[in-house]
Amino acid sequence: MKDKQTIIVLDFGGQYKDLIARRVRELGVYSIILSGDTTTKEILSYNPIGIITTGGPKSVYKPDSPLCDKGLLESGIPVLGICYGMQMMAYVQGGTVESASVSEYGQTSGTVISESPLFEKVGNDLKVLMSHTDRITKIPEGFTVTAYTNDCPIAAMENKEKNLYGVQFHPEVTHTLKGKTIIRNFLYNICNAKGDYNMKNYIETAIEEIRKQVGNEQVLLGLSGGVDSAVCAALISKAVPNQLVCIFVDHGFMRKNEAEEVKQAFADKSLKLIAVDASERFLKKLEGVTDPERKRKIIGAEFVEVFNDEALKLGRIKFLAQGTIYPDVIESGNGKAATIKSHHNVGGLPEKMGFSGLVEPLRGLFKDEVRKVGRELGLPEAITERQPFPGPGLAIRIIGEITKEKLDMLREADYIYREELGKLKKKPSQYFAVLTNTRTVGVMGDERTYGYVLALRAVITGDFMTADYAHIPQSVLARISTRITNEVHGITRIVYDITGKPPATIEWE
Repeated sequence: MKDKQTIIVLDFGGQYKDLIARRVRELGVYSIILSGDTTTKEILSYNPIGIITTGGPKSVYKPDSPLCDKGLLESGIPVLGICYGMQMMAYVQGGTVESASVSEYGQTSGTVISESPLFEKVGNDLKVLMSHTDRITKIPEGFTVTAYTNDCPIAAMENKEKNLYGVQFHPEVTHTLKGKTIIRNFLYNICNAKGDYNMKNYIETAIEEIRKQVGNEQVLLGLSGGVDSAVCAALISKAVPNQLVCIFVDHGFMRKNEAEEVKQAFADKSLKLIAVDASERFLKKLEGVTDPERKRKIIGAEFVEVFNDEALKLGRIKFLAQGTIYPDVIESGNGKAATIKSHHNVGGLPEKMGFSGLVEPLRGLFKDEVRKVGRELGLPEAITERQPFPGPGLAIRIIGEITKEKLDMLREADYIYREELGKLKKKPSQYFAVLTNTRTVGVMGDERTYGYVLALRAVITGDFMTADYAHIPQSVLARISTRITNEVHGITRIVYDITGKPPATIEWE
């Protein structure tokens, strides 16, 4: 985002780096994530108004631990060190960091003991998330302690003259009460942020960049039906009307009505939509396959083949578009290299297709921002609020071999489940049904039945890195169970998954 104030999030291996960057953006300031080994020269080239150093798994006093350049801390640019980031700040500045006699994990009470711009409107009593085995035992010269807990005498510190601030806890997580206020204070009280980042401005900038890159050429996009590719299509078609060609491959593993919803959402857009029903082709490829990883690979490879078959019919198209988003970029190498998505957003395209450019207008956005862009562009709620859905779709929500009968069964059961939970005032973050490969005896009327066990999954999460199972009212679960067993032939028993993440993943396969 050119001409926007920027906060650099320097990643030292912390699990919450994405969350820190998202919190900054939620507060109206643009942020990017860079690796902790990024040179000071490169960091300064972004002209940041502030820097946040993340947590990490290492101990700063060990030889192989990553450290930032001392010159960065002497630059005058405000720095907020979080957890490892604070310990690193102290260590590099001449303080002492040692193994803690008592480690702190989970929500902890603390006390603010000094007036600080970082704790304005926070109050003196803190409830924060701690996660550390080391602690600062001696602060560097020029620093003052601003907060403590019972087991951590230096829970926060600062050097106002150098614009350096540190907190041992994690203000970015919801378990830290008023954590967002602390980050806001850093941005606006210390970095003097203007709050010039929003999705309306992002769209305007993206449209200008797409027009400049594409000119009068055509653009090809693999439309998966997911949020990312759908918003990507809407944005490109707005930027260059009638120059976008979308190939929508229906592999037969989408949820009920989704294929039609995708077609309807783009019926009035200025683009060409080619819809391919390849469901029989995919089913044939998956005959007898039960291993989830083999399912994924087969579906990914077949998707590319179907896409290629259709794309080659179109002749020469100069640009390929993808719904790549910022987490994809980060995972591909700290933002320094992009990789073509391998499964639903078209991967492994042959060189003979001759693409000379890649259009990725969402590559700087997090998922919640992509949804906002979609809403700004007028996409229906059925698209913008679509829950996370794996590329292989229902194929990996059916345990064991995939058949048309099982797909139809799961599609109907999943629809009923989502319809009922959709009526709740407070909905879980994600919810779906899984058709297991276990069959049990049941009774319907006067007859014995032998049907499948259906598992229901619903989780509450802020970042999908960790999750708790949702406490669905028993009356709601009972109604769902009655509806599914009455309305969906072949399902005899319903179970509810009460496992968190960790130890389980959100998906079953």
